[in-house]
Amino acid sequence: MAIHAEGLVAIVVFYVLILFVGIWAAWKNKNSGVSDGGDRSESIMVGGRDIGLFVGGFTMTATWVGGGYINGTAEYVYLPDFGLAWAQAPFGYALSLVVGGLFFAKPMRSRGYVTMLDPFQQLYGKRMGGLLFIPALMGEIFWSAAILSALGATLSVIVDININMSVVISALIAIFYTLVGGLYSVAYTDVVQLFCIFVGLWISVPFALSNPAVSDISVSAKEAIYQSPWLGKIDPEDNWLWADNFCLLMLGGIPWQVYFQRVLSASSATYAQVLSFLAAFGCLIMAVPSVLIGAIGASTDWNQTTYGSLPPKDKDESDMILPIVLQHLCPPYISFFGLGAVSAAVMSSADSSILSASSMFARNIYQLAFRQSASDREIVWVMRLTIFVFGAFATAMALLTGSVYGLWYLSSDLVYVIIFPQLLSVLFIKGTNTYGSVAGYIFGLLLRIGGGEPYLKLPPFIYYPGWVTQEKIHHLTGDVEYFIQQRFPFKSVSMVASFLANVVFSYLTKYLFESGMLSHKYDFLDAVVSKHSKEIMDKATLVSNHDNIILSEMAPVKQALGASLAGTFINTEVLSDDGASSPEAFHNEN
Repeated sequence: MAIHAEGLVAIVVFYVLILFVGIWAAWKNKNSGVSDGGDRSESIMVGGRDIGLFVGGFTMTATWVGGGYINGTAEYVYLPDFGLAWAQAPFGYALSLVVGGLFFAKPMRSRGYVTMLDPFQQLYGKRMGGLLFIPALMGEIFWSAAILSALGATLSVIVDININMSVVISALIAIFYTLVGGLYSVAYTDVVQLFCIFVGLWISVPFALSNPAVSDISVSAKEAIYQSPWLGKIDPEDNWLWADNFCLLMLGGIPWQVYFQRVLSASSATYAQVLSFLAAFGCLIMAVPSVLIGAIGASTDWNQTTYGSLPPKDKDESDMILPIVLQHLCPPYISFFGLGAVSAAVMSSADSSILSASSMFARNIYQLAFRQSASDREIVWVMRLTIFVFGAFATAMALLTGSVYGLWYLSSDLVYVIIFPQLLSVLFIKGTNTYGSVAGYIFGLLLRIGGGEPYLKLPPFIYYPGWVTQEKIHHLTGDVEYFIQQRFPFKSVSMVASFLANVVFSYLTKYLFESGMLSHKYDFLDAVVSKHSKEIMDKATLVSNHDNIILSEMAPVKQALGASLAGTFINTEVLSDDGASSPEAFHNEN
């Protein structure tokens, strides 16, 4: 197997650049937040809460613009049965950032949380926080795996090296600088990442467009030349399916630690909102070259290229259309520059998901659920260990799973159906409690799993109205695979059912206990009668006094000075325009 020396050199140069920036960011900001009396662990999770507009705008955009985003968008524009009409990610995730900025960024940032799970544990207790950690963790791991999978495919096209080796090396580099610098390394490498993607792809597009094998993409958008028009179409029977997937991306793109990690690191609540809006615009801009590359792939006579007579779709290589176009339709020096830049950028976008998962585990599971007396140094080491463990797990998933877009949808499913309605309830609905949260969790999970999952070959046990049997042909082997497609919007229905179950069961249990119809001794979750039990995180107790967090400590909220909030759940300075100091205060108003 030949190794292209120029491609290898390009990759090494860009990888060294990303690694250098990551280590430099860690060194430059090693004392940020800590010098003000804050904790080192919090500095790793959310920086010194002093991320400015420039770096913040780039890192917020990079929440979604990474390997899965650029490869997946090009893939769906290229696929004959889908086209641009089904490449929903750019608009879906852009709108998720707008909705997140309008409704969720301000209450989360102004209350001074450290992770997305903080409000859940504060209101519903540490056990429910642990349950909600499971889909949050799986979402981050699947997203990281999608990124690494896209990266491995890209690298194998450039230099003809083993795809497994390329994924492992890339993951190790990302894990290394994340271990060293935490959020600062993630944020500063995001700036380089987006610059690399933008320059690398835009340099390549004109050369690919002018290749003799490529027909006019404005013609192939509406007329079939080498395959179906790349604009695509939505058949009437697929309207609900399209809407379900779009809602999944738009609303399911909000309740991610990888997003709130950026929100909570902003220097103020208003900045967090502005960054979300800037990132939404950035998502759309960064999708343009991917759409063009997908269109170019659909407009190419591959028989005239070095790729071969069969087009990528007939070799089951549609997910690699972006690196294939760059490799076979551009001059070598342009190809290697573009692919090298994109590869390094993709590698650096795996870091934030791994950091997000380790942040939630170290704070919400290890520290607040099991070791409230853990020292800051101990939490830092737990984070470092879990960064390595979760990184290894994501790498294994990347090597064992298929379609980039499949992983994308799968990861969003979990957070959309389970965590989004819970976040909606904890922030905006008065009176919800742990019983309602558990009921919502179970309802959402059963209804979603009941619909099946073709990407995991999981058959449905609930056949929703309009289901059909579809066939998938593997072109290389000729094998035909049959699966059930649910055309009913069952994911959105599962999300709404989860939300309603939370509200209904919360009010029902509150009525039953407070009216005396159920004895107080049956309030085993301490959610109604024993609301202020030590098992529930009281809004005034989760306050860091720069030593240990003790659940029973009724300490007054100490306003943080400087950029760091020192782990407090309540920031009294910025709460004046927010109405409630915490979810519990909000839920207990009446």
